[in-house]
Amino acid sequence: MERSTLIILAVICIVIFIAPLVMFSGLGEDDGYFGGADDAASEAIEASDYEPWFSSIWEPPSGEIESLLFALQASIGAIIIGYFFGYWRGQGKEE
Repeated sequence: MERSTLIILAVICIVIFIAPLVMFSGLGEDDGYFGGADDAASEAIEASDYEPWFSSIWEPPSGEIESLLFALQASIGAIIIGYFFGYWRGQGKEE
């Protein structure tokens, strides 16, 4: 291997081994908590005087059912996307 390739691989390995240590050490964040955009948005909305202009038609009775519906929606979408990619690939091989 060339020397530049070895240097690049060494830097990548160092970053891969050091990044988790920095991420989970709590540096730069409050107690190591990494909040997402949803948390920041909901906090900003709660801090303002925002009032929603509509309400949900139906809310799932529990978090498990909500997770089930989300997984079902994701799987149906994956099936549809996979079907069309397979169809287009089959059409390309046929020609």
